[in-house]
Amino acid sequence: MYRLFIFSCILLFGSVFLKAQDGDIDSTLVQFSGMILDGSDDNLFPIPFANILIRDEARGTYSDFNGFFSVVARKGSKITFSAVGYRDVDFMIPDTLEDSRYSVVQLMSQDTINLPETVVFPWPSRDHFKLEFLAMDVTSELQEKAIENIAERSLRRLREIVPNDGNENADYYLRQEAQSYYYLGQTPPLNIFSPIAWAQFFDSWKNGDFKKKDEDK
Repeated sequence: MYRLFIFSCILLFGSVFLKAQDGDIDSTLVQFSGMILDGSDDNLFPIPFANILIRDEARGTYSDFNGFFSVVARKGSKITFSAVGYRDVDFMIPDTLEDSRYSVVQLMSQDTINLPETVVFPWPSRDHFKLEFLAMDVTSELQEKAIENIAERSLRRLREIVPNDGNENADYYLRQEAQSYYYLGQTPPLNIFSPIAWAQFFDSWKNGDFKKKDEDK
């Protein structure tokens, strides 16, 4: 009942608007209004915020949340209905109308968009990916290239040159802040007096970690 009242008020306003200042009525103008519904199946429901374009005049309007629209057009004008996810529909207002009002119920069908095929490999971890990747039927050149790319030396080099992303930078900043709050009001300990740090240094020296870094450079 409320929608019917609003619809009647808009039609009345359109009739008054069509009158010129001198009291004459432009017979070429018409108050074009109606509803835009999804006609893909039997469950008709309104299409909110659909575009209604008057092609001849490069202007138009859009439907409200309930799919209702109203716009002043000319008889014989070509109207294009468009909405995201729907196919465009062209409609022409009859040029033989005798009334200054014309209403329609426009049905639109959904447009199907075919995306390129995507293959998802269900590998639970990086180790499983390595095993499955090496088990693929590929050429020897590609297999050697893959082994070289996932080698520890290559991965370590990538870890050194690849910059951190936003999440890693945020985590690093939060860790630094937490560390500063932990020693707030105190003097932070120096690693030179830490026996754990010295033990880690000697272990790295025995394992040749520093020598490996020099060789990689």
